[in-house]
Amino acid sequence: MALKTHPTGTGSSWIVIVAAGVAAGLQVWKLPPALPYLRHDLSLTLVQAGTLLGIIQLAGMLGGLAISLLAELIGERRCLSGGLILLFVGSAGGGFAWSAAPLLASRAVEGAGFMLVAVTGPGLIRRSTPPARFTTAMGFWGAYQGISTFAGLITGALVLQVVPWRVWWWAMAVLALAPLPCVLARVPRDASGGARGAAAALTRIDRTVRAPGPWAAGLVFACYTLPWMAVVGFLPTIYRDSGMAGIWPGVLSAVVGAANAIGSITTAALMKRGLPVRALLIPAFIFMAITSLLAFVTHWNTVPAGTAWQFLCVVAFSLTGGAIPAILLRMIGELTPTGGSAPATMGLLQQLFNTGSFIGPTIAAWLATRTGGWHSTWWMTCACAAAGIVLSLRLKNCPRPT
Repeated sequence: MALKTHPTGTGSSWIVIVAAGVAAGLQVWKLPPALPYLRHDLSLTLVQAGTLLGIIQLAGMLGGLAISLLAELIGERRCLSGGLILLFVGSAGGGFAWSAAPLLASRAVEGAGFMLVAVTGPGLIRRSTPPARFTTAMGFWGAYQGISTFAGLITGALVLQVVPWRVWWWAMAVLALAPLPCVLARVPRDASGGARGAAAALTRIDRTVRAPGPWAAGLVFACYTLPWMAVVGFLPTIYRDSGMAGIWPGVLSAVVGAANAIGSITTAALMKRGLPVRALLIPAFIFMAITSLLAFVTHWNTVPAGTAWQFLCVVAFSLTGGAIPAILLRMIGELTPTGGSAPATMGLLQQLFNTGSFIGPTIAAWLATRTGGWHSTWWMTCACAAAGIVLSLRLKNCPRPT
């Protein structure tokens, strides 16, 4: 069986892997606070800006399963290390972009690096973490996007007040490479030998792709990430469009990202205490729908302290949404069939996750352009929440793999 592995790393190996995930996530979230500067410097339209937010997900949208095959063939640690190197190359090259096209190309390179890290991280945590710490470790892995959102948005809001966006890009390139020495020193080496033959790997991946559980979980993941990425990715722009100035759009958006991380870590703690895993999905989607509806349908400019109330709604939207990645990532083991491939399960989940992340900002920008404002965002968030609830019911009914 692909999943019956014994932990071989040091007790802190999972911390190094989560740090690599945060470094990768920072390459996604360095962009939102820089969007106003990029739009001015490179003359980007709002739809181009939305595509730029989502393009880093393109590699994952197209190649999640291909990366899982690569992980089966050359090993997960090698893939994660290569991903950090690609993130460095993409960010460093993006700092030299003179128009939208080369910047989009550099973001695609970053997307490939991001996927190498995102697909292999959970498997590395599984094989290097003692069982008593596994749920906690996966909770922190589920929170890496929220942690990197907070760090990227708040740091970007401060740094971009004093340096050009190109310097910010080059600094992030250095940061992408920073975890690599610790990965090489503390994460267990990949297995060597002929057991990772291409034919055997393809058989494991085929068995995984034929199972209904990974597909249902991946679609649930997409229903979460599509609205979350759209709302949080454009939040600095939404606040600036409403007249907020200075560092506050970035700071408030960073707090929203931090709430997502808190939601993931708290959910992991609840699961460790025995709370049923699958029972949490539907309430999370219900609360995401309610809070996003309140945030965008209400005319907060006519309400005393309306901006503060709207902000609290968006924080609640992100906080409750954070439960969803923690739940789904914890389920990877039970979703992977006997004789299947855990990297393929994660690759499929990540492929559908990134599809949502790619199209979400573009849909939000299109809605805002067509309706003349961000008030129509709730159409998308509530539609995704409804689909997520239906798919969660399907996931509950999926037979556990044998």
